[in-house]
Formats: sequence, C-alpha cells, structure tokens
Amino acid sequence: MNYLVQLTLANRPANPQEGVAFIEQFILPTLAQCKKLEAERKIVAGGPLSGAIALSLVLSAESVQELDSVISSLPVWPLMETTVTPLSTFDVRMQAVRARLQQLKAQGGAQ
Repeated sequence: MNYLVQLTLANRPANPQEGVAFIEQFILPTLAQCKKLEAERKIVAGGPLSGAIALSLVLSAESVQELDSVISSLPVWPLMETTVTPLSTFDVRMQAVRARLQQLKAQGGAQ
C-alpha cells in the first residue's frame, strides 16, 4: 500500500552553530537515507519541498509497522511534524464509484 508522508520541521535552528549541527547531523543523513529508500523502491515518489525544511514522500509499505519503521529510520524524524495519509488506487476508487452509481440508479436516479 502507498502512503503520502509529509514531514515539516517543527522548530528551526536558533543560531548558525545550531544550523551547522542540524545540517550535519540530520539533514544530510536524512537525504542519504531517502536516496537509499528510493533505490529500494520504498520511496516511490516525492522529495524535499523547495524553499522549505520539509519532505513530501509517497512511501510503499506492506504494513503500518513497516511504514512506522521506514519513517522513524529517517534521522530528522524526531524533529519533524509528520502527517501520514493512506492512498488508494485508481482501480479501487473506480470500483467504489461504479458501485455507488448502481445504488443511485436503483434509487431512481437518472438513467
């Protein structure tokens, strides 16, 4: 299953020294980890957001436990506000819409 994962930095570094440490300890290792996950096809789309300290990723995971493991493996994760949205597929949505269409027709909707 695919999930839209959005990570946004909760608090910016307060001074240049914190900024250097933040980049060295969190940003560069996170980007390297994301490249590895992309090569493993765990990250199937997305990337860093331009002009922001944020990531928007489509992750592929077989379970919620795997999803949690992948997200928490990112070095920057403890410093981020994270939102996860499960994604469906176009085929699954078409099936649901067709079923709803049949229900509406059966209730006397336009033919």
